[in-house]
Amino acid sequence: MANTKSAKKKTRVIARRTEINKSRRTRMRSELRGVDEAIASGDRNAALAALKAAEPHLMRAARKGVIHHKTASRKVSRLAHQVAKLGK
Repeated sequence: MANTKSAKKKTRVIARRTEINKSRRTRMRSELRGVDEAIASGDRNAALAALKAAEPHLMRAARKGVIHHKTASRKVSRLAHQVAKLGK
């Protein structure tokens, strides 16, 4: 249990940030799920649109520290590669 005034404040701040990060992570995962479903359906145009919508959420999560920036780049790269394979 926090004893000092600053430690008590820090626990409040952490609780607030946790809620914000949870919502960002949930939104990011939902967008990724949309891309995966579009790829699984085989519809290239839908997959492209879903990827275009998901990429900002991934990069925003990376910028805000929810995920590592290289993880975000890797995910975007892999999804883009899968979408490109649909066109062939």
